[in-house]
Amino acid sequence: MRTIGVEEELLLVDAESARPRAVAGAVLAGADEEADEVVAELQQQQLETNTTPCATLPELRAEIRGWRRRADELAAKEGAEVAALGTSPLPVAPELTPGGRYRRMAEAFGLTAQEQLTCGCHIHVQVESDEEGVAVLDRIRVRLAPLLALSANSPLWQGWDSGYASYRYQVFGRWPTTGPTPAFGSAEGYHGTVSRLLATGTLLDQGMVYFDARLSARYPTLEVRINDVCQDADDVVLLAGLVRGLVETAAREWRDGVPAPEADTGLLRLAAWRASRSGLDGALLHPATQRPAAAREVVEELVDHVADALRDAGDLELVRSGVERLLIDGNGAARQRAAHHRGGPTEAVRDAVARTRA
Repeated sequence: MRTIGVEEELLLVDAESARPRAVAGAVLAGADEEADEVVAELQQQQLETNTTPCATLPELRAEIRGWRRRADELAAKEGAEVAALGTSPLPVAPELTPGGRYRRMAEAFGLTAQEQLTCGCHIHVQVESDEEGVAVLDRIRVRLAPLLALSANSPLWQGWDSGYASYRYQVFGRWPTTGPTPAFGSAEGYHGTVSRLLATGTLLDQGMVYFDARLSARYPTLEVRINDVCQDADDVVLLAGLVRGLVETAAREWRDGVPAPEADTGLLRLAAWRASRSGLDGALLHPATQRPAAAREVVEELVDHVADALRDAGDLELVRSGVERLLIDGNGAARQRAAHHRGGPTEAVRDAVARTRA
């Protein structure tokens, strides 16, 4: 069983006004014992939590809920709360986290770094080697966009409806290395691409290789980064199950000699853009045809594609029921818009705080 782990970026908001608060430094000062699990991010209005590697989805769910609860407890000491929101529904002036690397990023990338207050969800799945990891990357690249549609949770930006289900993906796309990648062919091809990117002098370090999916530079894992942070812990668990299923299915295809599917990187970028624009409320691009198809059809194709791996891991029922729930009830973007309709962006934040806690 491949282990899985999750990094979640969470917004820090005032417990009374619901506006983002730049208190990460004070919050983390009380978290010495969680030095690796609750950490700083680019802006002081956010935190990152990290699970340990987990073998089962119930184990992962317990860790996600536990670290959300702990982050909220730490924030409460500063009069703040945590909210799993991809962007801030309320107006905010991001405040950069003090530190050499973040300061260098601001100097190098200007307004892109200054405005970059976005929260994603990064899912790590264990791989046996870089060669296996790159073989998986080459095979899952055509099926990442539906994960963005399922996770989309950032329709509101600076007090306005952006018109996108995931505006985070649009804002984050301003960094120079974001988005889909071409097929690499081998571990040598992957590392050669990364080396050439670094040799341009544009990036500060390998941590700024922001592909939608990449090999982790720190762990023996493949990291899928396309997702928005999700309001409900159960949605995160669903995504993790799908990502592990994708990785295992692709690894089996590689071992069986099944070639990676051919796909133009430009079309994959369009597929991700469409998922960012409409989430589950409009057509997505079908991975087999790269033509528009109903979101339900595309998402169900994804589940069918990984069904054998999900069944072997004991995850199939959980994933099928979770997908059906999202297709019927809506993703985080739909929930935010419903709350915004009831009471404006402040209500959207408060609703997200409650869901994050639950």
